[in-house]
Amino acid sequence: MEPALAVALLWLVFGGLHVGLATRRVRAALVARLGEVGFRALFSVLATAFFTLLVRYYAGHRLEGSAGLALGHVTALRWALMAVIVLGLGLAMASLVTYPASPMALFTATVRPPRGLERITRHPFFMGVALAALAHVPLATRLVGAVFQAGLASLAIAGAWHQDRKLAALRGRPYDDYVAQTSAVPFGAILAGRQRLVWRELPYAALAVCLAVAVWLRAVHGAIFDHGGAWVVGVVLGGGAAAGLASWRRVRRARGLRASARWAGTPAA
Repeated sequence: MEPALAVALLWLVFGGLHVGLATRRVRAALVARLGEVGFRALFSVLATAFFTLLVRYYAGHRLEGSAGLALGHVTALRWALMAVIVLGLGLAMASLVTYPASPMALFTATVRPPRGLERITRHPFFMGVALAALAHVPLATRLVGAVFQAGLASLAIAGAWHQDRKLAALRGRPYDDYVAQTSAVPFGAILAGRQRLVWRELPYAALAVCLAVAVWLRAVHGAIFDHGGAWVVGVVLGGGAAAGLASWRRVRRARGLRASARWAGTPAA
């Protein structure tokens, strides 16, 4: 089988499973049967297994099959696409630092006004991944690489769309107002005049680290999928787990502070 076709099929299975399990009706049925913790465990196990399978297949066949566009030889286009990749990586990686305080975070039930990266896009992680992946498509030397990156971008865009629908249903008008003030497309709300960029709110330290990581990734680009893509799987899964843990700790700390404040305000018997 042509490797590009196999990767496309694996993306369809993984994407369908990933998004399908998170739809309201399916999720509600599974939570009723397994409980919230059980559902999260099932989702994590299945997502991990199928993502690992996808990455391992691509890693083993990334140099095979039909040729890609391979437009890296066009100097101006190559530099423009590399700039988009750096922007995408910056948004995605820096968003992991700001994620615990965002309305998108797990365990968060409130919606605060947009700030920082959210003024650029309310989905900095998803849109960052989509930008970086789409910019790789015309640079890919093999069709299988272009399909892998296109599948990653499609999943990220679908994830942003699904997250908006889910949070609008869960949080109602506050999230609708948040959506009205922001945009999914980077800089869309700013260009439309619905939002403005506040420079002092940007996570400069995180962005500086992201730039250094982007330079390092360029240096080791050819080896990123070595060892069956183990490094890619580990970073993606580890990053997701770290972001979820940071969100849980932030919510737990906030609840503890509120409880302490109520206790301090309780009159003595």
